[in-house]
Amino acid sequence: MQKAANPLRILFAPVRALFVSDASAGVLLILVAGAAIVAANSPLSDGYHAFFHDALFSASLFKLNTLHLWINDGLMAVFFFVVGLEVKREWIEGQLSTGEQRRLPVLAAIAGMAVPALVYIALVGGESPELVRGWAIPAATDIAFAMGVLGLLGNRVPASLRLFLLTVAIVDDIGAVLVIAVFYTANIKLAWLVGALVVAAAMLALNRLKVARYAPYVLLALVLWFLVLNSGIHATIAGVVAALTIPMRGKDDDTMLEHMEHGLAPWSAYLIVPVFGFANAGVDFSSMGIGEMLAPLPLAIAAGLFLGKQVGIFGAVFLAERLGIAPRPSDATLAEIWGISILCGIGFTMSLFIGELAFPGYRLLIDEAKIGTLLGSLISAIAGYAILRYVTRHRLADDLP
Repeated sequence: MQKAANPLRILFAPVRALFVSDASAGVLLILVAGAAIVAANSPLSDGYHAFFHDALFSASLFKLNTLHLWINDGLMAVFFFVVGLEVKREWIEGQLSTGEQRRLPVLAAIAGMAVPALVYIALVGGESPELVRGWAIPAATDIAFAMGVLGLLGNRVPASLRLFLLTVAIVDDIGAVLVIAVFYTANIKLAWLVGALVVAAAMLALNRLKVARYAPYVLLALVLWFLVLNSGIHATIAGVVAALTIPMRGKDDDTMLEHMEHGLAPWSAYLIVPVFGFANAGVDFSSMGIGEMLAPLPLAIAAGLFLGKQVGIFGAVFLAERLGIAPRPSDATLAEIWGISILCGIGFTMSLFIGELAFPGYRLLIDEAKIGTLLGSLISAIAGYAILRYVTRHRLADDLP
């Protein structure tokens, strides 16, 4: 006879879920975003903005003259380095290592980027064509935030859906990196770019020569970052390129790349991304009227994240299954896939980052983009959680110790 579930375990399971790794990073982001908004709308507002945006030096150093720039162009390069390590590992040995495994996540991620962009353009393109530059803002998914909300559901959600969300978000990250490199690149300075290519080739040569020490890669990665920073391409792209040169195996067949990823991932999730969130999520609502908050830009971003993401991803999964291209995740209903598709509308980190790139120097537009990102991500998080909490058939207490 099956043992009856303990009501207290069920009651406190969401609290317990806060302290597992998937959930805690996402919850931390929520708290940090809230703290940034409070700081930006309190008596501390002037100090908050001055801390991040006032010049640090009398002359520009490395083109980065404010703490905000050091965070966005420096610290975030480490974040993208970790993303690159994760993508390479998954692509070579993980859940994206075969064509069959890649098919559904790639289709879902492409649709999940294209449809939000189309929704955004449809809402801003006619009346405000200058805003079209922000088309990629609602196209991104925040892995930590989305996995954090999913973690709050405990074991209600089948493992296949967790894996599906993770792989879609990883492919989404690849797309976001390509978008940043291609569409948000300033005037390219050829000499710096050639230097960056030479350094990247040297790192690749170290890989081919089976050099298994960390120091040469780290030193060359720093040089690569400096060269890319000055080339006109966004400096964070250097993080991805450097990561792709790291060997999968080190001495004695040691998992060099995986060790580096596991060593840096906690710093990225619990320090770099929260610092970025605190520096970028603060919006001063006191300087905005209802008109600015309900302007085409924030509404288009929110609609792209909440509506575009779910239509694109759910539609791709539905059509892929119906047309025999790829089966949907095992042990998952269409209703559960719908809930996961909505969670993919959480675009916090990447959307804030692209918003800064899309409208450089336009403070009001950047703030409006933040409002749309926060609104779309919040609605997606709440709706996705509620739907999965309601439709899932998997018992929360089954796997609790």
